[in-house]
Amino acid sequence: MKNYPYVITISSEKGGVGKTTLATNLAIYLKALAEDLPVSVVSLDNHFTVDKMFSIKGQKTTGDVTDLLLETPGASLLHTGQYGVDYIPSSMALDDLRDAIKGAMVLSRLLAISEIPGILIIDTRPELNIFTQNALYAADRVIIPVKDMPSLENCRNIFDLFDKRGLDKKALSIMPCLIDARIKYQGPFKDHKSLLRAFAINRGYRCSEGYISKSPKVESLNTNPEGKIYPILTHARGTDVYGQYTQLGREILDEYRSVQQPRSMLFHQWLVSEETRKAESLQNRLSRLKDTCLLCGDNMAPNNARKPSFYYEASDGGACGFLDEHCGSTLLLSCLYDTQPTLQENDPLLLMFRESARESVYAIRPFRNGTNPCADVRRFTMDGSPVQKKIHPLVEFEEKGFTKTKNALYSFLFEALGEYPGKMRDAFLMIYPTNPQRPESVLAEETYKRLVKMMRHVAQQIGETSHLTNVET
Repeated sequence: MKNYPYVITISSEKGGVGKTTLATNLAIYLKALAEDLPVSVVSLDNHFTVDKMFSIKGQKTTGDVTDLLLETPGASLLHTGQYGVDYIPSSMALDDLRDAIKGAMVLSRLLAISEIPGILIIDTRPELNIFTQNALYAADRVIIPVKDMPSLENCRNIFDLFDKRGLDKKALSIMPCLIDARIKYQGPFKDHKSLLRAFAINRGYRCSEGYISKSPKVESLNTNPEGKIYPILTHARGTDVYGQYTQLGREILDEYRSVQQPRSMLFHQWLVSEETRKAESLQNRLSRLKDTCLLCGDNMAPNNARKPSFYYEASDGGACGFLDEHCGSTLLLSCLYDTQPTLQENDPLLLMFRESARESVYAIRPFRNGTNPCADVRRFTMDGSPVQKKIHPLVEFEEKGFTKTKNALYSFLFEALGEYPGKMRDAFLMIYPTNPQRPESVLAEETYKRLVKMMRHVAQQIGETSHLTNVET
């Protein structure tokens, strides 16, 4: 049976509220309260407190948190640490990955396939950067430590983020931390924690039942001549904080045991369903393809010797398929530069055009200029910028001396858009470059999304938005 971690994220945009102390000591308490429960910690900060707390002297480590974000399975990065807590080593190279993390669901996907068992606690930086957002979205429970009004004010950004993304705010809970019991107030709120909790509840925030006191004894555990970091469990017995962590640990364990499907399992189920949907969508797109090149009639099957370098699709979804590289290049070249469509394979002009054709998208729309049928041929860059526009008279046959030859452009348009002789559907064809070695890759999910987006852009350029209703989105 696969392992799916129950994820607890400790997050606050305010520094100095006790995030890392909370993350590391909670892990130790959870392990002490349930010895058979796997507990692990990872930090998305670069202060290496997690490593100092849990690494075993002489232990060789391989891999770190950057490897996790670069697709290395999480379970293989876990190292056995002190107090029975596993950890993934921290990294100074996280900032180098900032631009490589595309979206806030990357970590959710990686944890869904990580096979990390039990409970995973994630420590974050005091900022709502892309790493923190990923940790928030992946969490079954988010604990937000607050110690004063500024840190409570900063909570608003996390709650607003969940609102914006449509995530369940029940996962978020405020935890009063570093509460100084000596501070007293007159009025209904007698002490610091009561005041913070009242303000939080008034704003609609969920508050934990417990809190963590400020303690000189606990603060001394992080600063000592040996340069070590000692846990509250073993070095702060007899303090209020010791009992507060015990209460918090039991609360977390009760929640963990009540959850049958952690978020990572649900996300994995969604990933599997998405892969099934993508495969079915791809198969559906492949089944719609015409078997032959509409220009030469050759078979466009993947094992055929001809190179299908262009994909075309009608804006109304009524036709789609591949064009042979030579056929497509000569047709487009003749449309845009009035060359003969019978250029030889090694013609320098044709070879040069093929280079630029790899970076261009084309649209061909039949229309009537008064009573005369015409074709509007346009060329765009891959980002949708217009490059060229040509208008051609559209005739079925061209007379050359005493002979008539079929017009290639007319034949192509009629095969794709024709309803009956002389009548074509009110739509346009978009021609998109593809990889001759793997032409079907143009129909893969992400590439096809870009293609549809381009088609909508082209439709706006040529005033044909009404003909996109049947194009798959």
